[in-house]
Amino acid sequence: MIVLYDAQIFRQQSYGGISRYFCELAARLARDASVTTRILAPHHRNEYLSSLPAPLVIGWPSSRWKRLGKLSRLAARIVERRTTARLQPDVIHETYFWGPLLEHPKALRVLTVYDMIHERFASRFSPDDPTPEAKRRAVARADHVICISESTRRDLVQTLRVPESKVSVIYLSANLDAPPSPMASDDAPYLLYVGERGGYKNFLGLVAAVGASTLLRDVRIACFGGGALVAAEWEAIDRAEVARARIVHRSGDDAELARQYGGALAFVYPSLYEGFGLPPLEAMACDCPVVCSDTSSIPEVVGDAGEYFDPTDLDSMREALERVVGSDELRQRLRERGREQRRRFSWDRCADETLALYRRLDCKRGVHDA
Repeated sequence: MIVLYDAQIFRQQSYGGISRYFCELAARLARDASVTTRILAPHHRNEYLSSLPAPLVIGWPSSRWKRLGKLSRLAARIVERRTTARLQPDVIHETYFWGPLLEHPKALRVLTVYDMIHERFASRFSPDDPTPEAKRRAVARADHVICISESTRRDLVQTLRVPESKVSVIYLSANLDAPPSPMASDDAPYLLYVGERGGYKNFLGLVAAVGASTLLRDVRIACFGGGALVAAEWEAIDRAEVARARIVHRSGDDAELARQYGGALAFVYPSLYEGFGLPPLEAMACDCPVVCSDTSSIPEVVGDAGEYFDPTDLDSMREALERVVGSDELRQRLRERGREQRRRFSWDRCADETLALYRRLDCKRGVHDA
């Protein structure tokens, strides 16, 4: 079987969960002698691709061809067309929704849908945002769609009226391991928030909940990644009557992120909606207690290893945080449950289930062709 992954996400992301997912997938499928796997990504910007064995990646970083501009993009399209024609793939797996597309008449087309955020929270996006229409077209042209959670599968089927037989659920995994050394012992106690903070991510809801609690007045909020806090966020922090010194921004590589998880009182995930939710899985892998929303896919990932709250209810969030911060016993119980829950997710399992799906689709096509 020959499987091609296209360049769409690798042209958009230097780093990121989606491009990492496909790198993990391709690397594991390549271990199977019966499968030829290639990421066809000429003119890409992704840093993860350099870590893969050379035969897996057909392409070059866009920085090497920056001066050529349109000529380099034209060269990329020629490489894509000729390579696709030469390899004659059995499966083309689209990595995102934008194109340009790889085409081959005999190839099955598989698509992964990560969430239905644009459709569920349309008012939070520009009316001109092309993502929903691009996604709709990608789903329509796919022979089969992989969703990364049951929650996303339900939303996809209901919103786009996709036949249930066309959709499968395959879970992702996380890449972090428990940190080799904890944070410095003189660090003040902190709750950890990871990633983007705007809109449905509900970071300011967390700030308001902490500001409303007298029991949390000695606890800081550490924000990892997502860029430096902007003026509008600081103004909201002031309105919540949380001292600015209690909000710290940190960044770094995966090793530093693991240390941040390892040193936190708890990881807090106040999001209103997620298609999967990697940070809680990372937290559990790093022995960090999880306090999280009870919405969308989050309970699928966290199971009984989280202390849940309603992300639209400030008191519900505040009370959950107070319960966890105030109880060594509860935090230890959440850590122990997290170790068990984390074992249910692995990249090997993700790859095995994905390859089984490819083969099932190919077999079904063979029966129909006969």
